[in-house]
Amino acid sequence: MTANPTGTSLWIRQFHPAPTAATRLVCLPHAGGSASYYFPVSKALSPTVDVLAVQYPGRQDRRNEKCIDNIAELADALVPELLPYTDKPVALFGHSMGATLSFEVALRLEQKGVQPVALFASGRRAPSCHRDESVHLRDDDGLIAEMKALSGTDTSLLGDDEILRMVLPAIRSDYKAAETYRYTPGPRLATPIHAHVGDDDPKATVEEARAWGEHTTGGFDLQVYSGGHFYLNDQAPRVIASIRDVLTSKS
Repeated sequence: MTANPTGTSLWIRQFHPAPTAATRLVCLPHAGGSASYYFPVSKALSPTVDVLAVQYPGRQDRRNEKCIDNIAELADALVPELLPYTDKPVALFGHSMGATLSFEVALRLEQKGVQPVALFASGRRAPSCHRDESVHLRDDDGLIAEMKALSGTDTSLLGDDEILRMVLPAIRSDYKAAETYRYTPGPRLATPIHAHVGDDDPKATVEEARAWGEHTTGGFDLQVYSGGHFYLNDQAPRVIASIRDVLTSKS
């Protein structure tokens, strides 16, 4: 259906190419995150799974590009970049904002006749669970305080004011995208959804994570971990093992 990957996309990073893997896993970062966050995931799953990490505009090597502060626009821009990689079964993993984006990407892929074998939604309430949030409207200090409270940014970065001020525009853009997202009711995904959440996550309760099951006809399960919004940092081995089990069962 599509051409083979060319490896030239600005959106895609392959830290540990695994050409013999039966399945690809596309990892989408959280608000303020970058592709490099998933380097350990790629290392752990290779060569069983071919891991692709998405690099949003406006950060790291794409820092001179304009940020995209709208989930639908991000999905519209990303899907054409992913299609060349759908020559083998593909799964999606997204944490926080990345989970919402993964959902919108999955909708678009299914509309194009490409059904992902799994969607792993981490640390995020279901698309239909709306909250009124306005962190993106805070001043710089307020935005930094939110990041520290969630413990999702490297402490060395938070301590380097010059670097931090340089990346704040991308972080603010991502927060705006996540907080202004509104789910448009429509057909459920056929893609199975596997939700993962911390039991003390201020951004997603267990029940809000359970509501992901309402968005698919393809099967649903929920795993709850000890921890907050970035439970993933401490529970990575368990989450990666769960991903591996799901994907190897489908290959």
